[in-house]
Amino acid sequence: MRSRFVEFAAVALSVTFVAAGGVAQEYPSAPLFPLPGKPVRIVVPFPPGGEADIEARAIGQKMAESTGATVIVENKPGASTAIGARDVMAAAPDGHTLLYTIPVHVQLPHLYKSPPWDPFRDFTPIATGTRAATVLTVHASVPCNTVPELVAYAKANPGKLNYASYGAGTSSHLNAEHLKRLAGIEIEHVPYKGSSDAMKDILGGRVQLFFDGAPTGVANARTGKVKLIAWAAETRSKALPELPTLRESGYDVGMWGYLWFWGPGGMQPATVDAVYRHISRALATPEVRELVEKGGAEVSGLSPAETARAAHDLYDRWGAIIRELGVRLD
Repeated sequence: MRSRFVEFAAVALSVTFVAAGGVAQEYPSAPLFPLPGKPVRIVVPFPPGGEADIEARAIGQKMAESTGATVIVENKPGASTAIGARDVMAAAPDGHTLLYTIPVHVQLPHLYKSPPWDPFRDFTPIATGTRAATVLTVHASVPCNTVPELVAYAKANPGKLNYASYGAGTSSHLNAEHLKRLAGIEIEHVPYKGSSDAMKDILGGRVQLFFDGAPTGVANARTGKVKLIAWAAETRSKALPELPTLRESGYDVGMWGYLWFWGPGGMQPATVDAVYRHISRALATPEVRELVEKGGAEVSGLSPAETARAAHDLYDRWGAIIRELGVRLD
C-alpha cells in the first residue's frame, strides 16, 4: 500500500504542462475554452509538492491535451491561502483563471472579524475535483502507535510535543486544535506555508505531529521517519482501510473535505458550464483517476450546483467548530 503512494508522488511531481496537440482521437469533439488562444491559469495557494499542487498539475495536463490550450499551474502560497485566493478573486471572470483549493476557502471567513471575502459572492463554484481528508502522522521518535497512546503520552509530557500545519486556519491546523481541546492535551502549533514545507520538519523531527494530506503522509511513512496514526474523516478511506478514524478512538475530529475549482465572482453560466465540462473530462481519464486513488482520495466531479451545496455545508459545519474552538487569525 505505502509503495503505491510513493509511486503516486513521484509520478505526479514530474508532471508539467504545455499546450498539447495530436491527441484528438482520445478526446473527440472537445470544445475550446471560452477565449481561444488565451492561457488558462490554475492558481494553487500552496507551495509545489502538496496534494493540491499534484492534482492540479495532473488535471491541468489533461485539460491542455483535450483543448489545445496552454494550461499553467501557478503556486501562490502565503497568508493561509489568502494570497492565491485574492489573485483569483481579482481576475476577469472569463473562465481562464481558476482557484484549486481545499476547504480553507470556506473556513477563513469565520476566522476574521472582517472576513477577507464572501466565498459565495466573490467566487464562482465550478467543479469539485476530489474528496479526501487529512491523516494524523507522528514522528517515529514519539512512543505511540494509536490515538489513545498519543493522548496518554501528551498528558504525561505536557508541552513536549508540537504540531505542524500547512497554514493557520487550514484543516491541518483546525483538526489539531480540535483534538487538543477534546483530549485535553498541551501541544504547540507551528504553522507553515504548505504541506511540503511542513513535512520537511516532521521528517527531521523538529515537529512531532502533523495532520497531513494523505499522499504525502503515506509516502513519508514509508521512509520510517513518521507513523500513520488515524484518518480524520467520518468514515475510513477506501485506499487506507486499515487506518482507523479518530472517531473510532473516541474523538469526533475531522471531516471529509474537497479539493475544488472556483473562479472569480460573476462568471456567466455558459462560461461555468464550458469550464466544468473540461474539468469533468480530465477527471474521467484513467491517468487522473489512478493518480488520485493512489493518493488516498476519491475522484468527485461534482457539478457547479453540487459544489455550491457542498461548500455551503462545509461553511456551516466549519463555522460551528471554529466558534467552539475560539480560533482567530486577527
